[in-house]
Amino acid sequence: MGRCVIELELIEPPEQVRLPPGVRLLRGFSLPWEAALLADINRVVAAAPFRHMITPGGQRMSAAMTNCGSVGWISDRSGYRYASLDPHTGQPWPALPGSFSTLARRAAEAAGFVGFAPDACLINRYAPGTRMSLHQDRDEQDLNAPIVSASLGLPAVFLLGGLERSARPVRLPLAHGDVIVWGGPARMIFHGVAPIVAGLHSGLGRQRINLTLRRACPT
Repeated sequence: MGRCVIELELIEPPEQVRLPPGVRLLRGFSLPWEAALLADINRVVAAAPFRHMITPGGQRMSAAMTNCGSVGWISDRSGYRYASLDPHTGQPWPALPGSFSTLARRAAEAAGFVGFAPDACLINRYAPGTRMSLHQDRDEQDLNAPIVSASLGLPAVFLLGGLERSARPVRLPLAHGDVIVWGGPARMIFHGVAPIVAGLHSGLGRQRINLTLRRACPT
């Protein structure tokens, strides 16, 4: 595959940045659901606490993670995969909150993906200095569905690469409430997060929370 060429075009209203086909950045899109999202995050974390997963190579992941939905993404010495039970509690993951599903569906529609019905949400917690290396989301059985990623709390720089790891990523600043959606021809792009800069968010304090909503199982 050739290198993915990135072009930016501002579109209003609402403010959006047009990226390669299949990628949309929706500025402030999740703010109408802010209170519900934060309350539901707290409920999920109370039942399935954040933890630092271990990679198959034995490295401790930088971001703390948890899940909700019918399945949850996990990593350990056995590999990356989805599981219906939380390995820490032995119980099913908390149900996917309605606020998460509504946000994901409406963001996907705004990005041109009608009918998106997520069944899993990976919740990442980033402390200052935490990062996420370039990777593809490829453990899902349904690669026809888009990915919806909502950013809350401290600002972040999203690294948007191409379809090959060697493609130089574009740096996209993300603020509290921003949502990025990718799917279709961009479904397998490499992406990551640059180290989080220290700061203080009025609602979430010294952290960034990221909701990554996916369709893990076939419809």
